[in-house]
Amino acid sequence: MQVVLLRVGIDTGSGGIHGALFKDGSFEYIPIPDGWGVDVRTYGNTKGRHGRFLIDYFPASRRERISTQAIHYDPEFKTYTYGDPTTPKSSLRTLVKGDLLVFYAGLKGWDFECEPALYIIGYFEVTRAGTATSFARRELPRLFGSNFHVMHPEVLADQRQRLVLVKGGPGSRLLREAVRISSPGKNCDGRRLHRMSKGMQEIFGDFDGHTSIERSPPRWVLAEFTERAAAFVRSLKC
Repeated sequence: MQVVLLRVGIDTGSGGIHGALFKDGSFEYIPIPDGWGVDVRTYGNTKGRHGRFLIDYFPASRRERISTQAIHYDPEFKTYTYGDPTTPKSSLRTLVKGDLLVFYAGLKGWDFECEPALYIIGYFEVTRAGTATSFARRELPRLFGSNFHVMHPEVLADQRQRLVLVKGGPGSRLLREAVRISSPGKNCDGRRLHRMSKGMQEIFGDFDGHTSIERSPPRWVLAEFTERAAAFVRSLKC
């Protein structure tokens, strides 16, 4: 079994804000902007789990301008699919049935004071993974029809040769409560960054000393930690 951690969702580098964390531990998963501008879902017409339109989580000064911005809703937690055509995510094609793809995101206190940090927000119990070309054409709409990269023909046509897709099965979920995994740190130049916290390193390991978990490549849990990490993730509140 393999366990891999992947950062997703809006952040200050892609969208300009953090996702919302609430005092009761719940959160709002806010997708990144759609760079293609093809999705009918926008920050202004899409509601989150807490009943607010996603646009409400942006500063008032930005709302009018960004209200019509289409969103890139990926991963999606209705049929449990994830897709990415970029080289850093290409290793996800090696996931197999029974592996865990664990998603974390940057969140900040919304209705209370809480510094920005990184939190586990959900995970897939993987059933299938591979490049788009490894799936029969009739399989793509059946397995991945709700995924951003597949549902838009122009996107799929452009990305098919390099697109990696992952399908989650029973047991996959978007958590009810976020679980913090980061603590503040600094790089060699003194710049502030997020590192895997000491407590979470006891569960997930330290990735051979690469404890920075900013917007980074997938973080693969070393074999000696996979059973412990999987048990922890599957114990989280859904």
